[in-house]
Amino acid sequence: MSLCAECFNNGDHTGHDFNMFRSQAGGACDCGDSNVMRESGFCRRHRLRTGENVPSIPRDLLLMSEMVLPRFILCIIQYLRDGYIEPDTSTERDLQKVLQQLEPQISFLEELTKMGGAMRTVLTKILTNQQTFKDLSMDAGQSVGQRKRVKLSSNTKDPCIIESLKHKCFLEELLFWTIKYEFPQKMVTFLLNMLPDQDYKITFTKTFVQHYAFIMKTLMKSHESDTMSNRIVHISVQLFSNEELARHVTEECQLLDIMVTVLLYMMESCLIKSELQDEENSRHVVVNCSEALLKNNTYWPLVSDFINILSHQSVAKNFLEDHSLLMLWMSFVSFFQGMNLNKRELNEHVEFESQTYYAAFAAELEACAQPMWGLLTHCKVKETQEYTKTVVRYCLETLQIWFDAIGFIDEPAPNQVTFHLPLHRYYAMFLSKAVKCQGLDLDSLLPDQEMLMKIMVHPLQIQACLSEIHSNMWVRNGLQIKGQAMTYVQSHFCNSMIDPDIYLLQVCASRLDPDYFISSVFERFKVVDLLTMASQHQNAVLDSEQERPMLEGALTFLVILTSLRVHLGMTDDEILRAEMVSQLCMNDRTHSALLDLIPENPNPKSGIVPGSCSFEEMLSAVADFKAPVFEPGGSMQQGMYTPKAEVWEKEFDPIMVVLRTVYRRDVQSAMDRYSAFLKQSGIHTGNPWPPYKERTPLHPCYKGLTKLLHCKTLHIVIFTLLYKIWMDHQNMSEHVLCMVLYLIELGLDNQVQDNKEDEEPCIEEHCHDSWFPGTNLLSNLHHVINFVRVRVPETAPEVKREAPPSTSTEASSYGQVRCSSNLREAQVFSLVAERRRKFQEIINRSNTEATQVVRPKSSSTRWVPPGTPPQLVTEILEIRESMLSLLIKLHQKLSSKQNSLSASWLEDMDTSRHTHGDGITAIERILTKAAMRSCQIKRSIQDICGKVCPPVPPKKNSPTDKKTMDKEERRQRARERQQKLLAEFASRQKSFMETAMDVVLGHRCKSKEAKKLPTSDEEHIYAADTCGVAHDVRLTLMQQFFKDSSCLQSVSIGWDGGVYVQTCGHTLHIDCHKSYMESLRNDQVLQGFSVDKGEFTCPLCRQFANSVLPCRPGRETEAGAWHTPTNKKTFVLVKEVEDLQEKLGPFPTESNLSKEMELVIKDIKNTTQKKYMDYGKNPGSPDNDFLFMYSVARTNLELELVHRGGNLCSGGASAAAKRSCLSNLMHYFNGFDEKRPEVPMLFRDVPSLLIIFVLTMPQPLRKEHFTCVVKMLYNLQFTQALAALSTKFSPEERQAWSTSGALKKNAANAETSFEVLLSHVISELSKDNSVYKVNAEETLMVSVWSPQSIEFSLQQFCLPFLRLSCLLQHHLYGDNLTSCLEEEEFSSLAVCLGLLSSAPPSNTVHSASCLKWAVSTFDLVSQWCTEVTGLFQMQAEQSLTLLVQEPQWASPRLLQLPDNYNIIFQYYHRKACTACKKVPKDPALCLVCGTFVCLKGVCCKQQGICECVLHSQHCGAATGIFLLINASVIIIIRGHRFCLWGSVYLDAHGEEDRDLRRGKPLFLCEERYRVLEQQWVSHTFDHINKRWGPHYNGL
Repeated sequence: MSLCAECFNNGDHTGHDFNMFRSQAGGACDCGDSNVMRESGFCRRHRLRTGENVPSIPRDLLLMSEMVLPRFILCIIQYLRDGYIEPDTSTERDLQKVLQQLEPQISFLEELTKMGGAMRTVLTKILTNQQTFKDLSMDAGQSVGQRKRVKLSSNTKDPCIIESLKHKCFLEELLFWTIKYEFPQKMVTFLLNMLPDQDYKITFTKTFVQHYAFIMKTLMKSHESDTMSNRIVHISVQLFSNEELARHVTEECQLLDIMVTVLLYMMESCLIKSELQDEENSRHVVVNCSEALLKNNTYWPLVSDFINILSHQSVAKNFLEDHSLLMLWMSFVSFFQGMNLNKRELNEHVEFESQTYYAAFAAELEACAQPMWGLLTHCKVKETQEYTKTVVRYCLETLQIWFDAIGFIDEPAPNQVTFHLPLHRYYAMFLSKAVKCQGLDLDSLLPDQEMLMKIMVHPLQIQACLSEIHSNMWVRNGLQIKGQAMTYVQSHFCNSMIDPDIYLLQVCASRLDPDYFISSVFERFKVVDLLTMASQHQNAVLDSEQERPMLEGALTFLVILTSLRVHLGMTDDEILRAEMVSQLCMNDRTHSALLDLIPENPNPKSGIVPGSCSFEEMLSAVADFKAPVFEPGGSMQQGMYTPKAEVWEKEFDPIMVVLRTVYRRDVQSAMDRYSAFLKQSGIHTGNPWPPYKERTPLHPCYKGLTKLLHCKTLHIVIFTLLYKIWMDHQNMSEHVLCMVLYLIELGLDNQVQDNKEDEEPCIEEHCHDSWFPGTNLLSNLHHVINFVRVRVPETAPEVKREAPPSTSTEASSYGQVRCSSNLREAQVFSLVAERRRKFQEIINRSNTEATQVVRPKSSSTRWVPPGTPPQLVTEILEIRESMLSLLIKLHQKLSSKQNSLSASWLEDMDTSRHTHGDGITAIERILTKAAMRSCQIKRSIQDICGKVCPPVPPKKNSPTDKKTMDKEERRQRARERQQKLLAEFASRQKSFMETAMDVVLGHRCKSKEAKKLPTSDEEHIYAADTCGVAHDVRLTLMQQFFKDSSCLQSVSIGWDGGVYVQTCGHTLHIDCHKSYMESLRNDQVLQGFSVDKGEFTCPLCRQFANSVLPCRPGRETEAGAWHTPTNKKTFVLVKEVEDLQEKLGPFPTESNLSKEMELVIKDIKNTTQKKYMDYGKNPGSPDNDFLFMYSVARTNLELELVHRGGNLCSGGASAAAKRSCLSNLMHYFNGFDEKRPEVPMLFRDVPSLLIIFVLTMPQPLRKEHFTCVVKMLYNLQFTQALAALSTKFSPEERQAWSTSGALKKNAANAETSFEVLLSHVISELSKDNSVYKVNAEETLMVSVWSPQSIEFSLQQFCLPFLRLSCLLQHHLYGDNLTSCLEEEEFSSLAVCLGLLSSAPPSNTVHSASCLKWAVSTFDLVSQWCTEVTGLFQMQAEQSLTLLVQEPQWASPRLLQLPDNYNIIFQYYHRKACTACKKVPKDPALCLVCGTFVCLKGVCCKQQGICECVLHSQHCGAATGIFLLINASVIIIIRGHRFCLWGSVYLDAHGEEDRDLRRGKPLFLCEERYRVLEQQWVSHTFDHINKRWGPHYNGL
C-alpha cells in the first residue's frame, strides 16, 4: 500500500513491524480506502471521516477551468503526436527533448491535482468524457484514427485481446502516449496523483488493462527497460492492490486472460529447442536464458502484476476455475522446464563461462514459483479440494507431454543436468498442500508406477549432480556451475527448488519398490563399483579421489531423504523453528539477516497468520539477544541473536544444517560452535559427532518411506561399508561411518508396522535371500554372513589365500551368494539388473508393447578404462561377521582398547548421556536401542562381547601427528622471535608523533548541555556562545587599541584551529626511521595515506603518524639537580627568575637534535591551515610564530584537560590512551625573544603568560623557579578574578563591599584577605575612565553576594589556571597528580603547586590565602588597575568586555540528536541547500555545528572543492563529522582522507540500516554516539578507524 508521510505519521503503529520504502515519484495515498487497508489502520483524520460532509464548491468557481483545460490537454496531446518518432526510422530519436519542452505544461497539470478533490473532479470529467474528446478532435481536424493493436500469439482464446485500439477519450490517448514515450516520470506522477478520485480510478484501471499488451510490446523494445519497469509497477501496484477493483476488471475486461496471454506471447519471442535427453529428436522448446528479455528481467513488471492480482481470493478463484486458462498457464510454465541445460565438460576447460544461470534462477523464481505460492495460499481448506485436484491433473498431463517431447524412456542422458523443473515442483507443492491442509488421500492424486519412476529421475539427477559438483567433477565447466549448486539451496530459492524436489523423491520412495529405489540412488551417484567387500576394485566412471565424496554424498542424501519431515508431517510452527535453529547454529545472526535467510513460504514472515506462532515469538523462544557492543579495536558490532543453551542441547539438527548451507564451511562452523558449547557446559570434551535427533512422526500417507530403511539392498550396503571401515579399506571416512550409523539408527527408530509375512516368499525368489533372510533391520542386524565370493584384480592381497575346500556345502548353509557370478556381480550388476527387471515388469503391466520400449543394457556400465587393467579373478572371502559384531569391533577400534565393551555393559547402561558425544557414543546408543527392542539382539551382543577380541595393532606415528608437532615448534620459534624484536624496539630512541589539526576546543560552550539539532524551521543554532567566537572577539578588540606584538602575547590562539600533538610512544633510531620511510615510498600497494606528504604508520602498532619527535638523550641523569628545592626567600627567587629571563636560554648545540626539531616545527606548521597561524597584522613575523608555538603548547594542555573530563579530580597518569609528548615539545619551543608587554595586565590570559615564561627561560628550568612564576601569576589571576567579579555587583553592593573591606585594610592578614583586596580593586577601578559606568542600570542581579558565594566564584575563576599549571608541572617534572573529590580540587591543586603548604579541611580553604606578594600588594594592584582606567582611547564597554573573561568552558559536545531518525529525515531530505537553493541529491549535516551541506554536490563546488570538504576546513580545520540524511550513516573527513564511520541510529534489534534499504524505524543509540563524541574529542579517528580512502575533494 502507499501512504503519504502525513497519514503515516498520524497513524497508530504501536506493536507493528513495517518496512518503509520512500518513493520519490509521488502517487495516491491509500489511507481511508477500506478496500486496501483495515479501518483500524487509518490515520486520525481518515478515522474521523472528516472528508464526508464537505460543502460543495460553487459551480461558478470551476467554470473557467472547465472551459480552458480540455483545449490545454488537447494541445499537450497534439504536441506528443507530432513529436513522436518510431524507433526503427533512420532519423535520430530524441524523445527526451520533446518531453523537456513539455515539462512546464505537465508540471502545471501536476500542480492542479494538488489543489484538492474539486479540481480533480473537473479533470476527471474532462479526461473521461467521450463527447468532449470527439468534438475537440474533429475541430482539430486530425482524426485519431485506429491505432493498430498488437497481434498476439495464435493460441489466445479471446479475440478481444487482438482487436485494434480505438481511443474514445483524452485519458486513453494520454496513457497511449505515456506508454509510447516510455513512462516519463512527470506523466506518471500526474496520472497517479489523480487516483484519489474514484471515477477516475475505475476508468483509468480499465484503460490500463486495455493497453496491457501494448505496454508489453513497448517494454520489450525499450533500451531503458529497468526505469520503465519501475514506473509501470509504480502505477499497477496502486491499481491492482485493491481487491474490489481487481475483481471488477477481471470480470469486465478479462484481466486474467490478457495477463496470461501477454506473458505467453512475451516468452514465445525467445524460445529455443531443448537439448535435454534426446538432442536430435527433441520436440520440446525452452526459453533462451541469454536473451536480453531474461537477462534484464524485462518480464518482471508483468509477472509482478500477475502475482499481485492472484493474491486476491476472488481473482485466484476465477483463475483456478477456468480450465483453459490453467492449461495455458501450464504451457507457459513448461517453457521453463529444462532451461539452461548444463553439459559436463570432459576434456578442455570451458573457454567462456556464461552467466545465464542468474537469469534462469530469477525467471523460475519470479515467473513460476511466486505465482505458484500465490495460488497455494488459496488452497488451504477442504472446500478448495477441487482446485487442487484440477491443478494436479494438469501438472501430470503437462509432465507426460514433456516426457514425450524430450523422448524420455527410463535412463537420464549422462553428463547433463538442469536445475529447472518447475512442473515437477508445481506438482510436488500442490500434492503437499492437498495432504497437509485439505485432507485428500495421496494415492488418489498419484499416477501409475511407471510415471512415478519417470518423475523420480530428474530430481534425483540434480541431487547426484550436486554431489558431483562438490566432488570437483564439473570443474572444467568453471565457477558458474558451483554458483548454480549454491543458488539452488540458497534461502530465497530453497523452498521453491530443493525442498519440493526432495519431497517429490520422498513421495516416489514411499510408493516404489525400496530395492529399486536404493539401487537407483547408488547407480545415479556412480558408487556401485565401490560397494564390494574386496579391498581393491575398478570403478568405470569415477576417479579414485572422487569416490569418497560421492559415497558421502549418496549416504547423506539417503539420510536427508529418510529423516527430513518438512512436508511430511511437521506443522508450520515446527518448520519455522527448525529453520531458525539451523541458521542460528551456523552463526550468530542479526535480525534482518535471519529474516532474509528463512524461506518466506510456507511461513510468511510479515503479517500474522491466525493460530500460528509469529516470527518474533519464535525467535525469543530459541535465541538470546546480544546487544550491540564495541570491540577493543573500536569496530562496532550489530545486535545479534545467539542460540539458547537448551537449543544446542536438544534441537541442534545437523541434517537440517547440511540441507540449508550454501557454503560447506558453514557446516563446519556449526559443528565447531556445537563442540564449543559441549566443552563449555562440560557435557563432552573431545571432538563430537553430529548429534542424532528424534524426528516428528510421519504423516500416515507417507509411512511407505520407512520401507527404504528396511530393504535388503540397503542392508547389504550397510554391511559392506561397516566391513570396509573395519578393514581400513581406502576411500572410507569418518563421515561415511557417521552416515551409516545414522541410517541404522533411523531404521531402529522407524520400524515397519504392517505385517508382511505373507508377501515374503514371492520376494524371496529373486532377491539377495542368500544375504539376509528378511527385510526387517532388527532381525538382519544379528544375521551372520560367513563367506562371500568377490571378483578382484589379480594384484589384490586376497588372491594369495587358499579357498576353503568345502565351499559348496558351506555356501548353502551360511548364506554366501548363491548365483554363480562373483559378489561384485551379485552386488553391482544384480543391483542394476534388478532395477531394469522391476522397471520392465511395471511397464509390461501397463503397456503391452513394452518390448519396443525397453532399451538394451546400456554399454556404459561395461566401459573399460583405457590402458590394460589387471584381469579380474574370483576369490572367496571368509567373513563370519554380522552387522552387530562389526559394530562392536568398530567400537573397539574407535576407543583403541580391547574388550572396550564388557559382557555386562548393557545392564549398567545410562541412556541419558548418549545424546551427545563421538562415534563411540553413537555405537553404544545404537546397540542399546537394538537391545531394548529385541531380546535376541541383547543375547547376541553379550555373546560377542564375551569372546576375546584380537589385539588392535599399535598406532604408528602418522604423518598428521608429525605435521602438528612441526606446527607447534614453528609457533614457539615465532613467539621467541617476536619477544626479541619487541625488546629491541623498546631500546630505540625516537618517538612517533602525530600532529593533527584540532578545533575541538573552539566548539566548547558555556552550558554543559549539548546544543539541539534543529528539526523545524523555528529552531536555530547560534554560535555566538562558543569558546572560539569569544576568543576571536577578544583578539580583534585588543588589536584595535594595543601594540600588535604585545596583543599576540596576551592571548592564546588555537581555539578555532590549534594543533594537537599526540604520540603512540614507540621509539626508533633516526636512521631506522629514514630507511623505513624509503621502503614505504617504494611500496605502492599502501592505501589510505600519502607517503609523499610525510604520512606513515608506526612500524610497531600500525598507528597513523605524520611526524617524529626527537627524544633528548640523558634527560634522566640531570633531573635530580633541578628538582631539589632550596629554601630561598620569595623575593630572591623573583630576582633569579628575572635574571634568567634576561639571559635568554641558549638553544642546545647538539646539531642533530636541533635539525630534527626544526623539522618537527615545520611539520606542525604544515599540518596547520594558514588562517589558523597568522593572527598578527604582519604574517610570518617572529611574534606571530611565537604566538603560534606557545598556543600549540596551550592547546595540548587544554585538550588533556578535556580528555580528563574537564578537571584533575581523577589524578593519576594521563587519561588519554596516547602518551603525551608535552615535555619534549616544551623543551623545543623555547628560544624566542620577548618584547615588553603593553596590554594591561588585567586583560592578559594568565595561562598563556605562564607558558610564555616557561618557554622564554633557559631549559631545564629549576622547579623552585617554576613554582615562583606560578605564585606570581596566581596573584595576577586572583586580581583578575576580583576585577571581573566586581563588575557583576549592583552599585549598592559594590559600595558596601568597598566600605567593609577598607575597614580591614590595616589588619595583619590584609594582603591575603579577599575582602580587603576586593575593596581596593573596586576603589581603583572606579577612578577616571571607570568600567563601572557601563552597566549600572543593567545589573539587576537577583541574588545577593555572600562571602561564601564570592569565595566560590573566585575559586572557579582561578581553577582553569591551576589545572593547566598543575598539568604543566606534571609534564615538566614528572610530579604525580593526586586524585580528590570535586569540591576539594582547588585545595588539592594549590598544595600540588606549592601555593599552600598543606591542605586545610575542604570547607575552610580561602583562595586568598594562596597569595604570595613579592612587592607591595596594594601598589601593584593599583598599578594594574590604573593600566585599565587610564585607557582613554577605549570605551568603557570595550574595557569591560576584555576585563570580564570567561575562563570556564564546558567540555566540547556534538549536537544533541532526536531519538527518532524519521524526524531528521522528514525535515532535511526535502530541505533546500542554503548555498544553491536547490534540494540536494545527497544532503548531509555537520554534527559539530548543524550546518546543512550538499554531499558531492557540483552546484556548491568552490575552486574544485566540494561543499563537505570545504565545510570541514572551516568548521573543524579539516576534520568533519557528517550525517548523510539519505543513508543514516556518518562519514568522517580528516584532511585529504575520509572514512565511513557507521551509523548512530539502529533499529529495534540493534542493527544499522545503511541507505535506508530495509526501511525500518531507527532510534538513536546513545552508546555509539558517545563513542563518536569521544573519538572526536580525543582525536582517535585515525587510530581506531582502519578503512580510510582519499576523497579527492569530491565529497
